[in-house]
Amino acid sequence: MSYLNPHTHQLDGPDKPPVIVLCGSTRFRDYFHRLNQQLTLDGLIVLAPGVFGHADDFTPSDDEKARLDALHLRKIDLADRVLVVNPNGYIGDSTRDEIAYAERTGKPVGYLERPAVAPMP
Repeated sequence: MSYLNPHTHQLDGPDKPPVIVLCGSTRFRDYFHRLNQQLTLDGLIVLAPGVFGHADDFTPSDDEKARLDALHLRKIDLADRVLVVNPNGYIGDSTRDEIAYAERTGKPVGYLERPAVAPMP
């Protein structure tokens, strides 16, 4: 049975599915889509990038990039945990920043694959 939490105004209880956010390079769009589908089928709420600049050959302006980065940090705030999409262990600078942010805010961080180089805070 769920109930409305008066502080968060959201349903709490055993029926509340976990929220996971996917982080990683937008060049891995196909991995993001497959993981999003599988995790959703597994009963999780999935938050992921909505713009795949690298994969779509789209270069956002500096202002757009800053807003997209800030928006993704808010997605991390909403999530219960983070999954890093890192085929072949690849983790770029933006993803390293997101991992450090997630760890500073106490979010558990998991990886699709073992990182090639350990993330630096």
